[in-house]
Amino acid sequence: MTKSRPIHPDFQLLLGFKEQNVIDLFCDIREYILELNPDSNELLYHTHALTAVFSISEKLSDAFCMLPIYTNHLNLGFNKGTLLKDPDNLLTGTGKLIRHIDVKSPKDYRNPKVKALIIEAIDFAIKGMDKPSKSIGETISKIKK
Repeated sequence: MTKSRPIHPDFQLLLGFKEQNVIDLFCDIREYILELNPDSNELLYHTHALTAVFSISEKLSDAFCMLPIYTNHLNLGFNKGTLLKDPDNLLTGTGKLIRHIDVKSPKDYRNPKVKALIIEAIDFAIKGMDKPSKSIGETISKIKK
């Protein structure tokens, strides 16, 4: 097990406005993703949703998954979800590339089928990366103060 990475203060402040069950789910799924790929960079945004994006570089284009947090729920999103093998039809959405899994409890992501999707997304991102990353295992806040 890897050492836990602290949540960035900018993100923690905004996360505090969410419902406790959503905060707990976010913290657990974030930890799970970081266990699967401890070297991933975490890019933080606050637009239509408070979002943590996990990337193999410091670029959004190299991201493999994201955790958008809405008012009272969150999703596990896959930036190139339409390109992933999804034999169990776990992924939903209608965009050209992005697909997601609704997260209501840990069983929605802590299972072998979702783990396989995350690992495939990581591998897909690594194969598609054009330049080596300048950052490894960093948290980068893009949140405007």
